[in-house]
Amino acid sequence: MSEERLNRVLVIGATGHLGGKVVRALLNRNKSVRALVRPGSDASALKKLGVEIVRGDMMDPASLKPAMEGMDALITTAAGYMRRRKTDTPEIDLKGNFNLADAAQNAGLSRFVFTSILNAHQATYVPHFWNKKLVEDYLEEHSVPFVSLRPGAFIDQGRDFTSGGVRKGKLMAYVKPDVRFTHVLTEDLARYLATAVDAPEAVGKRIDIGSGRPVSLAEIAEVLSALLGRQVRVGNPPWWFFSAMLGVMGLFSESMRDLRAMARYTQTGQYVADTTLQARLFGDVPRIEDGFRRWLVGLDLIEAGSASPR
Repeated sequence: MSEERLNRVLVIGATGHLGGKVVRALLNRNKSVRALVRPGSDASALKKLGVEIVRGDMMDPASLKPAMEGMDALITTAAGYMRRRKTDTPEIDLKGNFNLADAAQNAGLSRFVFTSILNAHQATYVPHFWNKKLVEDYLEEHSVPFVSLRPGAFIDQGRDFTSGGVRKGKLMAYVKPDVRFTHVLTEDLARYLATAVDAPEAVGKRIDIGSGRPVSLAEIAEVLSALLGRQVRVGNPPWWFFSAMLGVMGLFSESMRDLRAMARYTQTGQYVADTTLQARLFGDVPRIEDGFRRWLVGLDLIEAGSASPR
């Protein structure tokens, strides 16, 4: 893989779960890292790592110019639909990213690395999926030198909810137990995002990101059982009950309507990555068993030296 060294990188979303890992991955690659952090957000952990902090907001175009000055590239992991703040809205995912694209182009940045979602172009009825696709299109139409990584479901998303269930021997999620879909560990995604800064052959591409194979909840329960040495069962309520519950909650909440639409899409079995390009650009695709093993190590549920099941 040929490389073009772009050493000064701006990270958007650096105070988040994925963004913090991206910062560490960049520092491991000896990059100079600056973070755009919203006023009021705690940046102390980033400062301890030696990250330069610039205060600003994706929704405030004037604040983006000083953040971009002197940078070679940017990586954005920001996601308004996650609603980390009460003021967050899906508009951040659309207009906020458009603002970033315009500012990056005006500043002459050589790379715009975007965190998208697997098969964003297919799920036209899932708002936050479709917004990602629209941003990709905007970057392409405006000739911004972008790389879009499209990860599947995060193994370590919803840490407290999921890990709490696993500790009790139950795997809880919103998908039918036999539907296979793609998973990825955020540690791996962060490394790919950092690597994409120096991969000119990735420019202009929308790249599926996942682990070795798609797996169902039933298969995940088997993997976790083998790793933990005790039985883990799928503890989902029936899909019709979950869907009905989200339907009622969706009458009052835009985010619940979005979640219900995402759940519907996942049930189709189409939420599956083609990791051919991922392997070519970023190296061997991790085995799904290894991803779950490292997740359990991070939760202190197994020792670091535990072997993955075969």
